Amino acid sequence: MTLRSIPNAITVARLVVSLPLLWLLMSGYFVPAFWLALVAGASDALDGFLARRFGWRSALGGVLDPIADKLLVNVCFFGLWWAGELPTWMLAVVIGRDVIILLGAFVWWRLNGSFEAAPTTISKLTTLAQLVLIALMLAHLAHIDALHVLVWPLMLATAAVTVASGGDYVLRYGRRAWRMRGGKQ
Repeated sequence: MTLRSIPNAITVARLVVSLPLLWLLMSGYFVPAFWLALVAGASDALDGFLARRFGWRSALGGVLDPIADKLLVNVCFFGLWWAGELPTWMLAVVIGRDVIILLGAFVWWRLNGSFEAAPTTISKLTTLAQLVLIALMLAHLAHIDALHVLVWPLMLATAAVTVASGGDYVLRYGRRAWRMRGGKQ
């Protein structure tokens, strides 16, 4: 392994960590789940820093990193729902948005070929809101209760921004596809 492949190795480790994290959440072991999720989050920051700082970016990392991030977020939401700590509607909003985006990307690929997916400001805000919500919920369940009163308002805000982000993707890429197919604006 070369130094250049360290960010990808960290990303792969984050992918692997998702299974034990899911098991911990589903089994109600919230303290170790909190710490494992914290380490996974730190690893995301570390691999990104290394890739940018030393120019160790790669095509593989560009694909694996967002997959690892999405997998961890969805594992946390599913595990928290399974444990009875997250309402079904919230899980449906988060998973539903990702399924709609994936289906849209597949349809785009089938109709128009490949494309560059560029995260939008609202999608970045959605990811941040989802991560903060997960962190607050896990901290509460791990008996680190400093900001638990913010969970419910943050859950509502996260749901709103998640729905808005999904709608933004549908409209943005729908218009782009329409233009590519010769439609009018």
